Parts: sequence; C-alpha cells; structure tokens
Amino acid sequence: MKIEHIIAHLESIAALTYQEDYDNSGILTGDTGDNCNGVLVSLDCTGDVVREAVEKKCNLIVSHHPLIFRPIRRIIPENGVSKALIQAIKAGISVYAIHTNLDNILSGVNSTIADKLGLINRKILLPRPGNPGIGSGMTGDLSVPLSEKQVLIRLKEEFGIPVIRHSPLTGRTITRIAVCGGAGSFLIPNALQEGAGFFISADIRYHEFFAADGEMVVADIGHFESEQFTVDLIHDIILEKFPNFAVLKSGTKTNPVNYYI
Repeated sequence: MKIEHIIAHLESIAALTYQEDYDNSGILTGDTGDNCNGVLVSLDCTGDVVREAVEKKCNLIVSHHPLIFRPIRRIIPENGVSKALIQAIKAGISVYAIHTNLDNILSGVNSTIADKLGLINRKILLPRPGNPGIGSGMTGDLSVPLSEKQVLIRLKEEFGIPVIRHSPLTGRTITRIAVCGGAGSFLIPNALQEGAGFFISADIRYHEFFAADGEMVVADIGHFESEQFTVDLIHDIILEKFPNFAVLKSGTKTNPVNYYI
C-alpha cells in the first residue's frame, strides 16, 4: 500500500477541484510514493497529532484542516505550524488535508451534521452553477417538526455543546434546517431564501446575528463542535476501500476553545 493509493481514493470521493479558491487541500508534505504503514485521521494537524502518529507508527496524517493554510516564508520552529512541519518531515510523515472539497459534497461534512439532526430531503444550500451536487452548506427537513427550544436541546445533546450562541427565538415550529460546518455566516441569506427556520453553523460575528431579522434562528455551535464528526467520516471513507488497513482516529484533543460554565 502506497500513500498515493490512499490519496487517490480520497480524491475520487472529494476531488481537489471541489475546494474553494482560498483553500489548501491536498498533499502538504511528504512523498506520496512511499509505502504507507498506517493512517492517522484528525480534524487538525498539530505537533501533538504528529507525535501521536509517531507513537502509533502511522506515516500518513489525513486532517480536515490544512496544516499549511497561509503562505510560509521560512520553516523554523517559530510557531506551531512550523514546529509541526519540522516534526513531520523529520519523522518521515506525510500530511494530507481534505478540507473544503470534503465540505462541498453532498455526502461530506454537512451530511454528518444532518445525520445527527435526522434531516431528510437534503440538498446543497448554495450549489455551484451547473452542478447541484457540489457547493456550500446543506438544507434538510425534519421528519417530525420541532419547536425552536427542542432544536436547541437536540443540538446540545447530539453535539455535546455546553453553550449555544443564537439569535432571538421567533416562536415558530421548525420543519426545515440549514447547516454549514465551520464558518458559514455567508450563507445566512441563502438559508432565508430556502425557507429554513434554523441556520446552524459557527464563527458567527455579533452583527451577523441581526441578518436573521426575526425570520429565522441563527445558531453558532462552535467551529470544532460543528466538524467533530468529520474524523469519523474520513476514517470510514478510507476503511470502506481498504478494510484490512490500519486506519486510526486521533485521540488528541485539538479544540483550542474552552468553556467556563
């Protein structure tokens, strides 16, 4: 088994052409022609994740968020990104990111959120021109309508969230929900247009909550929390193709946000 075989399968599911222009998905460091001893799947690639890969004898890390996101002028141990890169290179570990290309497919990151909420009749919220199966966000319907408070309770239970930031409740019964894993506030107008009673995402700024304008509840469940099940998704994608190969889920906590309750 070579690293390039793993990558080829991932890209057959979520092609690199599906990623956003600002993104940096794909192979970030390493030789794809190397034999693969094992894969460690993580949401983020940090120094602790690299150390975990070394301990578990995995020479390929597949993370959702790219380790290299912005241009790097020098690779010296001056920050977390450079340190993790140096660690990976020294250990002979390849690092691969599958980010917005996995966000933008119907069976991708947003489907994991929809699964937890039990949404049916799913479709891409903001599809790309000429391709309704590729794009940002997702809408879906509840099989049984819920009150707004019931939706919030389900979110807390299914995602293990200690606190949810949200716009004022409207008192409506919710049948349609729009979701976007990670930062998705740019989709608020689209969610309104699609008749969603709830929009669930993360990284929503103060003034962006006003955009709901009493027509919809906007809920920020946290970036990590919205994407936490992506590790399971990537793990299952690889294992389905290579059932007898060592594909491990990272046990390293990478969420930098903590809550004082």
